[in-house]
Amino acid sequence: MKVCIVGAGAIGGFIGTRLAAAGRSEVSALARGATLVALQAQGWRLRQGDALTTGPCHAEDDAARLGTQDLVVIAVKGPALSPLAPSLAPLIGAHTLVMPAMNGVPWWFGDGVPALEGAPLQSVDPGGRIAAAIPRERVVGCVVHASTFTPEPGLVQHKTGQGLIVGEPRGGRSGRVQAVADLLAHAGFDVTHSADIRYDVWYKLWGNMTMNPISALTGATIDQVLVDPLLRQFCTDAMLEASAIGARIGCPIAQTPEDRHAITSKLGAFKTSMLQDVEAGRAIELDSIVGAVHELGQRVGVATPNVAALLGLTRLFGRVHGLYPR
Repeated sequence: MKVCIVGAGAIGGFIGTRLAAAGRSEVSALARGATLVALQAQGWRLRQGDALTTGPCHAEDDAARLGTQDLVVIAVKGPALSPLAPSLAPLIGAHTLVMPAMNGVPWWFGDGVPALEGAPLQSVDPGGRIAAAIPRERVVGCVVHASTFTPEPGLVQHKTGQGLIVGEPRGGRSGRVQAVADLLAHAGFDVTHSADIRYDVWYKLWGNMTMNPISALTGATIDQVLVDPLLRQFCTDAMLEASAIGARIGCPIAQTPEDRHAITSKLGAFKTSMLQDVEAGRAIELDSIVGAVHELGQRVGVATPNVAALLGLTRLFGRVHGLYPR
């Protein structure tokens, strides 16, 4: 099976190395800069504890030199996908599956949702550019539950978790998704073939849409956020707004915010992905994590004053620090 990882960073490198080492796939990478150089020189590399896993990698910066794939895993940061998407055409054939393994609400999220009337989410796919480049019938949904980072280009360090949830964007189960699930399970991932991947996307977002931006703004780990009673209540109020949106788009959440706070607290002194991006001077993934919730609230008639405040504050912070476009 030919698999291409688009964006061989922390998550892309994690998936790519595991697949390459498992031996059932020819795993290539579409990369650039120092990561491209490292992959070409040393192949896939993943460190878990004291163990180093490696695998062969054909890495290029031009999709045309890689050709049509069976599976394309997209693991770039959200802001990078819209300008990148049109260049992926050489990878995508009549039977290629495209699996975005990215944070937040994906561009395909509103497909088939009556309340959204089929219109694209401008916060994550302005002008529908991604949807125009990647045929919706090729997409497989994915939710990642793992924490990894890159101590140097081309090397991934695994911290916790190895869960992947995969599913058909419009619900139900299928043979093609099961084939992807089997491939990932053989590579050592804890894989769930979900019949409602949209819910899984929304549930993960519901838990991290407050933690990510608040940690980015304050520089605090999530244990520090949740121990502050004012911030804890602010998170609760924003999550209640997101719960109301979920109920209108077919993703009702039975848990209370306090239930989720208790789960999140078990992670301890954890740095969110957005805080790590701020510390590294990388663009923040604000639109897919908070902007999309704000837009969805407007689309379905749910007031979101707390989500709006969080979006406005984090957006300005990002602009002032050069981490979000003006």
